[in-house]
Amino acid sequence: MLRRNSFRLPRHPASVGLARRRVRDHLADWGHGPDDPALADAMLLVSELATNVVRHGPLLEREFEVAVTALADGSCLIEVSDEGQLEPRLRVVGQGAETGRGLHLVEHVAAAWGVWSGGRHGKTVWALVLAST
Repeated sequence: MLRRNSFRLPRHPASVGLARRRVRDHLADWGHGPDDPALADAMLLVSELATNVVRHGPLLEREFEVAVTALADGSCLIEVSDEGQLEPRLRVVGQGAETGRGLHLVEHVAAAWGVWSGGRHGKTVWALVLAST
């Protein structure tokens, strides 16, 4: 069974925590328990992807969209969409740097991740979390 939920949030720092809670609640409703490592990974990924939109999204954009899809095997797909056209890229980060490690976390935690271009309508950054074995 495939279950999907999406919602829009204001492009504001407080929305990162709200996105995390809403994704957690949806996954919990769909059978992911509080001790499920996939749930913890999904929370980290949505937090990083939403933070990127809040920090680096288009200045005039007021909202962004978050979607979570629970797949039949217990895996889940996290998607964060904005109207920006610039694709996020991994960058070299110095040891003393306080920012810039978000996509490195995504790369490490997600089974796969990438960007779907919406052309002039923006982009979606997605990350796949595999079910716990």
